[in-house]
Amino acid sequence: MKKNKIFEDIVHGIFLILGLITVGCVVLITIYLIISGLPAIKEIGLINFLFGKQWASTAAEPKFGILPFILTSIYGTSGAIVIGVPIGFFTAVYLSKVANKKVRNIMETSVNLLAGIPSVVYGLVGMLILVPAIRKIFKVPDGASLLAAIIVLAIMILPNIIKVSITSLDAVPKEYEDASYALGASSTETFFRVSVPAAKSGIAAAVVLGVGRAIGEAMAVMMVAGNVANMPSLFQSVRFLTTAVSSEMAYSSPGSLQRNALFSIALVLYIFIMLINATLNFFLKRDKEK
Repeated sequence: MKKNKIFEDIVHGIFLILGLITVGCVVLITIYLIISGLPAIKEIGLINFLFGKQWASTAAEPKFGILPFILTSIYGTSGAIVIGVPIGFFTAVYLSKVANKKVRNIMETSVNLLAGIPSVVYGLVGMLILVPAIRKIFKVPDGASLLAAIIVLAIMILPNIIKVSITSLDAVPKEYEDASYALGASSTETFFRVSVPAAKSGIAAAVVLGVGRAIGEAMAVMMVAGNVANMPSLFQSVRFLTTAVSSEMAYSSPGSLQRNALFSIALVLYIFIMLINATLNFFLKRDKEK
């Protein structure tokens, strides 16, 4: 018994250290972004930085307004969620509750492959197929646009939503569904009025993962969105917060206002993600307590 107690204490200590390392990494990232991002905000001005409509970091009279990036990120993420969440949700319900074993195995394998594809490949396929298709179908000068980014992001978040939702739906006790059938409910009523509500916390977690993937993606978005600092428009080239940082960081001079402004963008993106996660987690915990 004493040896078991010592072993458990050691394991608990290891888990505690690993947890503290994770928290420490988050704290260090937060402190670094604050220290690196605040000087540019102070020099540019918070209002001019957040609500300025022009970004011209290399001009003779540089301007550092990131409102186009903020709005583009909001519209792009929202569009991807509107498209991707329903498709992922209904696919998960079908695979978990309706599909036979053979179909489910094939589709789950495909979903796993979709999750393993590098983002640059999504961007390459989007650039070679999706962008020309948008230009041809909608007869616009350039298909690299917000619409292309939304479609690519919607496809990229599907694996997270489907896999986590399937796991949550599979975990619903079979007795719940048997009781629903015994009361005369149809299969569709049972799935959407019993199974889905019972698994809603896991499905909501899947949506959170999808939102995180959509907000944080840079490479694929850069390849299909045109990467131009315009105010967001569905058929116009745009630049996201993530691509704004990655596209200029390589040639910005260390210590320059441009470099510091890029760190400020990263800080805004970080706060943006933290607020979204905190909001979603608040509603999840509130529903769980109810």
